[in-house]
Amino acid sequence: MKVDVSAIMKVAGASVAVNGSVGFDSAGFLGESYTFEEPLAVKGEIYNNGQTLTLDIHVSGSMKTECSRCLKEIRADVDFDIEEFLSRSDTDKEQPEDEDVILFEGHEVELDPIVHDRFLMELSGRYLCSEDCRGLCPVCGHDLNEGDCGCSREQIDPRWQALADILAQQKDE
Repeated sequence: MKVDVSAIMKVAGASVAVNGSVGFDSAGFLGESYTFEEPLAVKGEIYNNGQTLTLDIHVSGSMKTECSRCLKEIRADVDFDIEEFLSRSDTDKEQPEDEDVILFEGHEVELDPIVHDRFLMELSGRYLCSEDCRGLCPVCGHDLNEGDCGCSREQIDPRWQALADILAQQKDE
């Protein structure tokens, strides 16, 4: 999604509305994959703050991913805000040193990479089908939400085996 900012470049306080969508087929991050059936909605504005342009938008939509415990496909909401400073890369103005500024060329700002990068930063890392999801059996891989598999999951760390033997002995006495 490109936004024409030529009308506000030289007018401090001027703004242009942003209302549209940014589409991704999929995104991957840290071994997880995220797919989108519909583009993400983008709404807000870009305004001239006197030194740079400020991008102030809200992004919403939904995505598909896997439950972190049982690996079932789930739908999760996407909902975050973006506030970034923008400046033309070919401008003679000196860039502020203490701020991160996203550079763009010409009179259009391309929002797709900005939204994509922020999406990756906003990921929670763990998505669950439900808070009480029991996950998969570590022995056989059975989905424990569908019932118990009967596997014995009592495995003791070998470093603690001596203590477990002592406790078992005390129980028998």
